Amino acid sequence: MNAIEIEHLKKYYGEVKAVDDVSFTVEEGQFFAFLGVNGAGKSTTISVLCGRLPRDGGEVKIAGLNIDGHLGEVKSSLGVVFQECVLDRALSVRDNLKYRAALYGITGEKFDEKLQTLCDLFDLGGFLKRPVGKLSGGQRRRVDIVRALVHDPKILILDEPTTGLDPQTRRSVWDAVHTLRRERGLTVFLTTHYMEEAADADRVVILDGGKVLAEGTPLELKNAYTGDFITLYGADENDLQKIGLTYEKVGNGVRISVKNTAEATALILQYPALFTDYEVTKGGMDDVFLAVTGKRGERV
Repeated sequence: MNAIEIEHLKKYYGEVKAVDDVSFTVEEGQFFAFLGVNGAGKSTTISVLCGRLPRDGGEVKIAGLNIDGHLGEVKSSLGVVFQECVLDRALSVRDNLKYRAALYGITGEKFDEKLQTLCDLFDLGGFLKRPVGKLSGGQRRRVDIVRALVHDPKILILDEPTTGLDPQTRRSVWDAVHTLRRERGLTVFLTTHYMEEAADADRVVILDGGKVLAEGTPLELKNAYTGDFITLYGADENDLQKIGLTYEKVGNGVRISVKNTAEATALILQYPALFTDYEVTKGGMDDVFLAVTGKRGERV
């Protein structure tokens, strides 16, 4: 069964078509990445999925249930981490989580057991009694995610969850999320502007101007929208120019774009004296995003 089914979704604000006939599915247990620049329609789509916004057309099903007439059940199956922190800054971490769990009838020993499991997974133990307003950005984000998970949802929606976090905190957050995916079959729906996070997804949809521009696995998108690259170290740029190779400077070397690995191999065999220190890599999700939208991934 699909965890999420969207068919011909539309959301308009007057003349602005924030979401314009968008369709896609997310399978149960899948890690799904939803990419687009600011204003592409990502957050609007999420707000419709969660029942926070009415739609102007189309059909939405969550865990097999149409959100029309089943919104309460749908909300119970979702855990959502919005871009903005929704925690009460005056309350302690534990009280924030306690009151959230109580909304789903999780109290007493049941809550204590669940809290201990999630605290161990997301490393919250050192600041459970601290007011949320006294936490660092990374600590608040981890609490935000635990808040979304405290009722054991089937689907976790993460709207740019690691923005502003240091690399170590980002890594620890993702380690915990992927552990839950493996152990519980959790479906993860992600929007992000870190393209390397999207590279780990099972499926990717790229949105722009409220429309789906591209969809597929990361490998399918890389094969369709970008080629391979040879990064060459210690090369004489005059030699590269003499043989007509177009390149760009990157770090300690230069990067040459080729259509595929076969073309890279042919080039290396043709000019062996030039290629003494090099590496061949596929284009990344940044390259895919730029090719699809004409915009740099860092700006999403």
